[in-house]
Amino acid sequence: MSIGRGPASGKTASSDKVLWLWSQFLLDSFAWIVSIVLAVFLRYEMVLDPSKIPGIIVLCAIAIASQFAVGSAFALYKGRYSFGSFHEAKLLVIVTVAVSAITTVALLFFGISMGIARGTGIIAFPFACLFMAAIRYLKRMYVESKAKPGEEAARTLIYGAGFVGKSIVTRMCNDPQSPWLPVGLIDDDPAKKHLRIVSVPVLGRMEDLPEIVARTNATVLLIAIADIDAKQVRRISDAVAGLNIKVLVVPPLKDMLTGGSDFSFREVAIEDLIGRQPVDIHVDEIAHYVKGKRVLITGAGGSIGSELCRQINEFEPRELIMLDRDETGLQSTQISITGQGLLNGKDTVLADIRDAAALEEIFLDRKPEVVFHAAALKHVSLLEQYPEEAWKTNIMGTLNVLQAARLADVQTFVNISTDKAANPTTVLGHSKRVAEKITAWLAQQTGLKYVSVRFGNVLGSRGSVLPLFNEQIRNGGPVTVTDADATRFFMTIPEACQLVIQAGAIGRGGEVLILDMGEPVRILDVAQRMIAMSGKEIDIVFTGLRPGEKLHEELIGIGEDDSRPLHPKISHASIDALDPHQMSLEEWKNRQHLPLASNEPESAK
Repeated sequence: MSIGRGPASGKTASSDKVLWLWSQFLLDSFAWIVSIVLAVFLRYEMVLDPSKIPGIIVLCAIAIASQFAVGSAFALYKGRYSFGSFHEAKLLVIVTVAVSAITTVALLFFGISMGIARGTGIIAFPFACLFMAAIRYLKRMYVESKAKPGEEAARTLIYGAGFVGKSIVTRMCNDPQSPWLPVGLIDDDPAKKHLRIVSVPVLGRMEDLPEIVARTNATVLLIAIADIDAKQVRRISDAVAGLNIKVLVVPPLKDMLTGGSDFSFREVAIEDLIGRQPVDIHVDEIAHYVKGKRVLITGAGGSIGSELCRQINEFEPRELIMLDRDETGLQSTQISITGQGLLNGKDTVLADIRDAAALEEIFLDRKPEVVFHAAALKHVSLLEQYPEEAWKTNIMGTLNVLQAARLADVQTFVNISTDKAANPTTVLGHSKRVAEKITAWLAQQTGLKYVSVRFGNVLGSRGSVLPLFNEQIRNGGPVTVTDADATRFFMTIPEACQLVIQAGAIGRGGEVLILDMGEPVRILDVAQRMIAMSGKEIDIVFTGLRPGEKLHEELIGIGEDDSRPLHPKISHASIDALDPHQMSLEEWKNRQHLPLASNEPESAK
């Protein structure tokens, strides 16, 4: 949508509007003249006596003056109502009835002297109303034909002819800058078979999609159904397979209503396909322990850490301290919370969790009461090549944060772990398992609520399968999958952060809390459906499992209990504590790839 460049453009637009309103009045006046002449012609058996012409002229003058007076009184010519809208049509009928009444009253008193029958005004009324409506309809058709997107716009099918679908089609057809040109609607409701929305017809049902795509040459399918379930999305995915049509999903209705002309549609996300319903945690009922407290979050610039900052901020902590070594990530998080990224306040702290002295100074100075530890290295392949980095960050870095928290008398500490720590087979898994164990050890030493939280793959987080597949598809492929049978657990970033917050409320010192994430999902199925939704022909290449990588992930390790005392979807597992003074890098490196029974220091068993 263009914006006027100055006073001149504003004056031009205002002049055009005034000109159109006056031209509309002139057209309405012409409609009355034609209607009155036609009424006289019909009233006198289709014979027009020249002697009646003066009376016709006087009656037309009365009608035109009345139209102007009544129309002005009801703001018909002041641009108050949308042109061609229902409200304008209703007002037009009211004004026409009023004008007809005035002309009829005039004829009752002066009809004999004018030589015009007293019922002429009543006869003219339906014709005047019809002609005025027809003029407006033709004008609206002209405006809409000029406002439609150009031929370069993507030919788009809309799935769903309900309220959302109607709103989108109307908006597309009235925006010449729209990149989408609606060519048809699809709806499974038989009652909508012959429906048309702004001249766009309902062409059929979902099973007719292949034939409809071929007939319309559509390249985009837009799902315009609010809160569509995953089963229906999968059905659509199967229907478009091989049709080379891109599938998009509408944003929430509130975004469409408040997004101005810039709202857009998103591509289908994994959560739309896998059908896992987020666990209803009701975190707002148990997050009282952060309200009015000083809360510190490590890794605040990462995917989990930044969302955690946003959610914690909603619970009105006394102070939110965001710590990270990535200054760009910190700035992005600050912008998402405060709307500005000046990085000049005390809410952002630039530090590395490997620096024990710096952490102790920060903790003793800021005195946090609640700590969420999200900082970590998490890429499996890189850590397999550089295990010492996992030791320095995931183990010693966690120990540094724990010791600083102990010095500052932190009352609640939540360590964010991973499902790879259950029966670990990779450097990442082993390092996070040790982090869980030293967290449990410090909980024993302090008697405070120091807990860990373990969950699976987080949809949309950096390094997860979703952005990887999206980027590979965007670049034309191939999409890489480790193994055709590989499965993983999935959860959303907000859901993961809700679990983290809840862990600080219901966890007992030394426990690992684990969310029931439902059934695991086959990675190949996700890749195939994402490719189908993209409308592209993309190859899938199997790369094989990486060293130590599992075919199927686990959430609960061997020997860990699965008690659920407080929430039916959250397990509380007790793990053995590990005294960090008995750890050494060499021993950890030497033992991490041995069988599970001997893959940890003796003190960890």
